Amino acid sequence: MYTLAGIANPQTGWGIDGDTFETLEMLKRLGEDIWFRVGDRDLAIDLRRMRLLREGKRLTQATELLCRSLGIASNIHILPMTDATVATLVETDQGTLAFQDYFVRRGWQPVIQRVHFQGIERARLSVEVQAALDRADLVVLCPSNPFVSIDPILSLADLRDQLRGHRTLAVSPIIGGRAVKGPAAKMFRELGQEPTALAVARHYADFLDGFVIDHVDADQRTDIERLNMRVLVTGTLMRDRADRARLAREALDLARSIRA
Repeated sequence: MYTLAGIANPQTGWGIDGDTFETLEMLKRLGEDIWFRVGDRDLAIDLRRMRLLREGKRLTQATELLCRSLGIASNIHILPMTDATVATLVETDQGTLAFQDYFVRRGWQPVIQRVHFQGIERARLSVEVQAALDRADLVVLCPSNPFVSIDPILSLADLRDQLRGHRTLAVSPIIGGRAVKGPAAKMFRELGQEPTALAVARHYADFLDGFVIDHVDADQRTDIERLNMRVLVTGTLMRDRADRARLAREALDLARSIRA
């Protein structure tokens, strides 16, 4: 949402560019344990969303209203996977931790044993997501952490089954055995797998039609193709907008070749 509104912080990859932290500094002065840094304008978004939800809006509706208030074009829709409440819990050698506790407070250092999603059994795709999926010509999984970013979505009832009826591509978040940022490679190792593009492809193999990997992982192409998916080898590290646009065009070209 912040990226599409043109206000995202390009240095951190989260939060609002140029944000201040006066609210947190005052809370710290008042004795609060401040370990999750949310900027003042970022906090305003959170407060507005909370107000909309308390007024009875669904999360999808609240997100749409926030997008319009931030000036995002009306033909662009950011859809939460569900309007239900689902929490990511990480089982570690230090006990079961809420995701932000594991990721931010403890710097993803505890050894992971399992990830599960509290409330997922009651959650359903929102009406809007289902409608978007029904009319989708192509579904693309971006290069994000398979276990804590993509799996929460894929764990929704019937979604993996539905994806088997769509052309679906994914971009590997692992390049040369490492994640560009975050704990994805560490998670693979701690869950008993080598962090490779091939391991990511196997994770999605039951529904994926195409997979995009980096040049440094080209030696894995044949093994990935044996999983019955088309493979594109290209530069997948996105350093700027030009890289993102190029990779998007190449992914679309791959999708067209699958349709053909």
